[in-house]
Amino acid sequence: MENLDEKSEKTFSPGVTINGARVRAIREAKKLTQLYVANVVGVTTDTISRWENNRYPTIRRENAEKLAGALEVELAELKKGDESPAAAERTTLPPGKRGVRAAIILLGLLLVIVAMSVLFRHLAPHTSAARKLPRFSAPGEIIPVQIKVSRKGSDGTGFIIKERLPVGWRLVASIPPAAAGRLSAEEVKWLIPGGNGEVTVSYTVQVSPAASLNSDAEFQGSMVARLEGLTRTETVGGDRVVRVAGVHWADSNGDGRIDDNEIMPAYYLTEEMKGLGLDWKTIETIWSARGYVWDRRKKEFTVIK
Repeated sequence: MENLDEKSEKTFSPGVTINGARVRAIREAKKLTQLYVANVVGVTTDTISRWENNRYPTIRRENAEKLAGALEVELAELKKGDESPAAAERTTLPPGKRGVRAAIILLGLLLVIVAMSVLFRHLAPHTSAARKLPRFSAPGEIIPVQIKVSRKGSDGTGFIIKERLPVGWRLVASIPPAAAGRLSAEEVKWLIPGGNGEVTVSYTVQVSPAASLNSDAEFQGSMVARLEGLTRTETVGGDRVVRVAGVHWADSNGDGRIDDNEIMPAYYLTEEMKGLGLDWKTIETIWSARGYVWDRRKKEFTVIK
């Protein structure tokens, strides 16, 4: 025998079409039992179950309003209509409690931001290294290389620079002197003592006489430093590739001459790296002439007077 409230739902009367799935979602989100909601509305738990399973096309407005009151939401939020997940989520909390949840979420986000900033500050590199290479070179030519290391916020400890030269290339000399390895070794190392401020490692290498023209030679390097109690290895940034093209290293635009814009940087660099094997006389001779060409047979620069 059916209950009176169930019969009344089946009788024809103007009613409200509700979204049963949304009713169940709101009730479960609020951790309310069907028995509790049934008692507030004045129906049986079976009726609540039928409503949640959309067994009735409509329910009496009076019952719908009581149901909304039991779930602490507006009646409009129970009606069929906007089925989007965002809308369903909005109905899970009454207006007062939504503000509390929003405050909790905001506090959580702030805590995450603070934690991430501390982590990034701890892991951010206090020491960084960047390599400077000429754009061009010629087979057998001696060219300059510099690695500038900045120690911002460093605790004053030393570090190690490791450079892997292109295959067949040879280290000529360096300031400071290389700490390990033969001059012809492909990997060269420098041990830099502790201190603060910028450090420059300057060295010269001889391009492999067998290097092919119009080929790219790649340098690879790393810096090993102990900062804040942790040993970190970072890649040396900056320039990585030199083009072997029968072009003098001081000819930065590769136009076959050393002009006024190129002679001064070459002069300052040669002075800074004095004693490391750079040929200033050839640079000055090319600058004073109309230009130069690369003699493939002799494997040397020929000045155009």
